[in-house]
Amino acid sequence: MRAVRRRTVAWTLVVLLLVAGFTLPRLESWLAATAPGNSLLTSTADEITRARLTLRELAVAGRPGPAADYRRASFGKAWEDVDGNGCNQRDDVLLRDLRPDRAYTLGRQGSCGHDVLAGTWVDPYTGAELVLTDAKERTQAQTVQIDHVVPLLTAWRYGARDWTDDTRLRFANDTANLVAVGGRANQDKSGSDAAQWRPIRAAQCGYAVRYLATKRAYLLATDPVEKSALGEMLGTCP
Repeated sequence: MRAVRRRTVAWTLVVLLLVAGFTLPRLESWLAATAPGNSLLTSTADEITRARLTLRELAVAGRPGPAADYRRASFGKAWEDVDGNGCNQRDDVLLRDLRPDRAYTLGRQGSCGHDVLAGTWVDPYTGAELVLTDAKERTQAQTVQIDHVVPLLTAWRYGARDWTDDTRLRFANDTANLVAVGGRANQDKSGSDAAQWRPIRAAQCGYAVRYLATKRAYLLATDPVEKSALGEMLGTCP
């Protein structure tokens, strides 16, 4: 019976996504990257190895001070449809990170065919389960937020102030650096870098791996204090 239910859920998911406008290649790619719960902060052996190498190779600078000149507007409007699929990046991340083995509801809003109206997520930073029955209800919607693994403020302090507007917009909407988390965890983390804030121990490996991948992709430096913290978190990896 359990196997039958799994197959039923899988085929229901396929039908829903096709109706929502997913082409078969996009659907196959999305299903391959999706697992029950939030898998963004899990890592393969190759990713862990690459992260450890990145930590050794990142440029090391002095620890940056406060950034009084930082403005969220410097990274463009939140959220944009930078990949042109009709949905903004918030919609894309909510869909990617929801638990497909739990009941969820997708709708259409304008050109977006996967506007997430209800669903269940796992906060990777705390392990808490997050359930939305009406994602359009303002107070309820705030319980599931989209976090930048490397915060915009952190990027600004480590060099993004010198980027072009286009690069900052791309960074702010890069789904590889975005994750659906609980509202309280997102507020606690805020603009903290890896030396100032850590998730629960079970998430520290994946968090450090994603953090380092983003720093590598955007050529952001680290500093001795942050490098030590990232090394400790990578030490929790298998």
